[in-house]
Amino acid sequence: MSHIPLINSLLQNELSAVAAYQQALNKFRKETALGEMDVLMCSFEEHKAAVFSLQGKIQQLGGTVVQDSGAWGTWAQIVIVCANLLGKQAALKALREGELTGLEEYEKALQDHELPTEIRGLLETKLLPAQQRHMRTLDSLLNAVMA
Repeated sequence: MSHIPLINSLLQNELSAVAAYQQALNKFRKETALGEMDVLMCSFEEHKAAVFSLQGKIQQLGGTVVQDSGAWGTWAQIVIVCANLLGKQAALKALREGELTGLEEYEKALQDHELPTEIRGLLETKLLPAQQRHMRTLDSLLNAVMA
């Protein structure tokens, strides 16, 4: 069975994450403490690396790489709307919701017992731990904003 559709779905989530973080970074650049920008930038860069890794796996398997975030693109739009209308806390919450969705998608993908070893390894050692890190980061940023 081909796992390309599954990997492309994970890739779409990562593309959406890149877009969402890009929007958040653009919005907060002027009004965010330097430490927060560094933390958000780190998550942004890790999502970009995840896109690159997933694209590489799809190409190795001979598949066609999706070019856009598809339905996931709405996540980025929600972050933009929250940031513009409701401010930093709402945007951080929207980012966190997206990260949670991504985390659940990776965990669901790992339930597939026929998942190729190299894909499983990428998810277990790199992408899932990064997703968990992003969740913790956003939790601490939210706690700071709400304090």
